[in-house]
Amino acid sequence: MNDLIEAWLRFKQHNQGKAEGTVTKYRGYLTRLATFLAGRDVDLLRADQAILEEFTGLHAHKEGLSPRSRRTIVAAVKGFYAWARRAGLRGDDPAAGIPYPIAGRRLPTPLESKNAQALLHQPDLDTFEGVRDCAILMTLIGCGLRASGLVGLNESSLQLVDVKGVEWLVLKVMEKGKRERLVPAPHDVKYILHAYLGHRDLASIDRTLPSGDRVLFVSTMNRAIPPQDYHGEQRRISKRSIHDMIRKYGQRAGIPVDQLHAHAMRHLYGTELAENEVDLITRQALLGHADPKTTEIYTHLAMRNLTKVVDAANPFKNIRTPLSDLVRELERSKR
Repeated sequence: MNDLIEAWLRFKQHNQGKAEGTVTKYRGYLTRLATFLAGRDVDLLRADQAILEEFTGLHAHKEGLSPRSRRTIVAAVKGFYAWARRAGLRGDDPAAGIPYPIAGRRLPTPLESKNAQALLHQPDLDTFEGVRDCAILMTLIGCGLRASGLVGLNESSLQLVDVKGVEWLVLKVMEKGKRERLVPAPHDVKYILHAYLGHRDLASIDRTLPSGDRVLFVSTMNRAIPPQDYHGEQRRISKRSIHDMIRKYGQRAGIPVDQLHAHAMRHLYGTELAENEVDLITRQALLGHADPKTTEIYTHLAMRNLTKVVDAANPFKNIRTPLSDLVRELERSKR
């Protein structure tokens, strides 16, 4: 059964371009399905719709999975059996009629601007690690990268482009599903990366790849790798290290935990684009979303301009209500 699952996963990854993270999730869910079926003496290729509905519904619910998480399980099960039918492994598709759980839209929690500012002042710029960490944070915040896109950057990913006499740094980013996109970086990011790349401590680190390119963001300590092997690709910083670094600085700055991850910085980037009325297609290109509906989420978060309008122009500006004095006093005390 494992060979069968792996064959489907190879199809998803190589034929449909699914991201490694998605493939890993699907592997986990299909392995759990095989175990669930084995407990009922049912072969993976002999399951019927009723038992698949039990696994994706009641069983998943008892396992504590939310409706949103169960949607991913349903997608994995439906995808596997549709593939099995097309591959001639069975004559029907028992998962075709399985419904997706209804789940409400979950709005992302962006890193607040004031917290982004506090976070950026935590690294010690008198040290190499501090300069590196500040460069990582500024790239995440200023360019809206996923953590996977950031750790995958090499020096060749940085391109200088002249736009009407102004030098811009453009990042060539490879992320979800191996999709590549170009992201212009704010000038602040250009200069912190210049400081990082010019640091004398970086010059002493062997980060050269077989292609001759060089890893951009390096790790400085990894006891799991023998010293003689700690070079080239092995020097690339990991997503886990970035997560730990964000949590360390964020907790020091007193930032809420739900904002202490790379995606919260990406959400801040997307929200800023929406609040500044950048059109949907441009936002989609900058964020690297395959589906425009994903980009639309940030429109729901773009409340800053709307609240300014309502605060400046609403009927109660010229109408005295029973709460007028109290409201004005309360709002004044918050400023």
